[in-house]
Amino acid sequence: MSRLMASISGIRGIVGETLTPAAVIDFSTAFGAWAVANAAATGSSDRPRVIIGRDSRPTGPMVAAAAAAGLMAVGCDVIDVGVAPTPTIMLRVETLGAAGALAITASHNPAPWNALKLIGPRGMFLLPEEAADVLARHAAKQALVPWDRVGRISSDATAIEDHITRILEQEMVAVADIRARAPHVVLDCGRGAGGTLTPELLTRLGCRVEGIDLEPDGLFTRNPEPIPENLGKLCARVRESGADLGLAHDADVDRLALVTEDGVAVGEECTLALVVRYLLGRGVAGPVVTNLSTSSMVEKIAAEHGAETRRTPVGEIHVAEALRQSGGAIGGEGNGGVILSSLHFTRDAPLAAALILSFLAQGSAPLSALVAALPRTPMLKRAFPLTGGVPDDLVERLRAVLPGAEVDTRDGVRLATAAEWIHVRASNTEPILRVIGESANGVEDLVQRAAVAAGATV
Repeated sequence: MSRLMASISGIRGIVGETLTPAAVIDFSTAFGAWAVANAAATGSSDRPRVIIGRDSRPTGPMVAAAAAAGLMAVGCDVIDVGVAPTPTIMLRVETLGAAGALAITASHNPAPWNALKLIGPRGMFLLPEEAADVLARHAAKQALVPWDRVGRISSDATAIEDHITRILEQEMVAVADIRARAPHVVLDCGRGAGGTLTPELLTRLGCRVEGIDLEPDGLFTRNPEPIPENLGKLCARVRESGADLGLAHDADVDRLALVTEDGVAVGEECTLALVVRYLLGRGVAGPVVTNLSTSSMVEKIAAEHGAETRRTPVGEIHVAEALRQSGGAIGGEGNGGVILSSLHFTRDAPLAAALILSFLAQGSAPLSALVAALPRTPMLKRAFPLTGGVPDDLVERLRAVLPGAEVDTRDGVRLATAAEWIHVRASNTEPILRVIGESANGVEDLVQRAAVAAGATV
């Protein structure tokens, strides 16, 4: 049986094994109690309002019902936005002034998985100390309110429309230019929550939209993670239809992957790099913020424009909080996640799609040419089963793999030289060891040696 994973990224498990209704209620009562205490600390005497939304997985209604019951049982009012992208749910916290939200989604994990992502009143994921408070409350068990203080539940059908409107209002989204070009786009939502929003957004941008698996029913026809090996159908459709590009989402729509006009999936690292080049070229302010596992393309592009790059531990909240504190305009992660601070401090795939289309609309070059112009270095991402902890002397072991490198231990171990880097860390969302490297001098060998040094079976 799998284990229930609880971390800064939320609570995640396989439905029917570890993610049971009882487990969901326990965690939602802990989060609800945290929301009540947090609201009281700000001087509010009102009953906290907590938003619930979910991706399209068939298990979503069950998990949502259990989560709503737990929240109401500790005195929270629940606002249910239904099936919606995670960035839509997070933005709704801000627009409604809610006490927080539970996004019910396992993101890129396969269909048997589901999860609760914990969102605070800023419309951002919880800070580490906030998440630790929720986990402590879960361990302690929470007292329930009496019958006459139980929360109420209501629905909100306007969250998606509000999100679309706010994307179209962004200064860096070149609505008129996109409409003038009227690009032919093939969109693959993988039957995730993206089908509720992105087709309408693209239509309003004047795109000719051709869809693959837009139905948000959670009956995934591919692995939800939008990496090249999962996008064969999209690549073929782009080639067959003569489209200008292909776009793909994960199940909860915080990641965007791209396919060029010749049907080549370029890898999710290119999404952020292209958006950074577009925005810095339009004069937006740095610094650029990304995580320790993201390609060096971002740093190189930022340097071209005289902008600083700041790196954080992996996890959206680390990037988002550093971006907020720095006053920068753009940040994100190399998994296809883009954050534009003028909208909200959240990875937002529909927004990323609008920015990519804006970049294309500024000139006549096809997507393949924009990708070819990126300062790319061969990169490899591998995952290995994590059956035990990482070695205590991992730093010294990796120093032997990459002698003379600068060492960063904020999140696992990352070693970097001017020419290459390697990052070894335990995943926050799966029981695996991630080994990611970038090198022009044999990246496969670099990753292999690092994995062996970390004690992985390769």
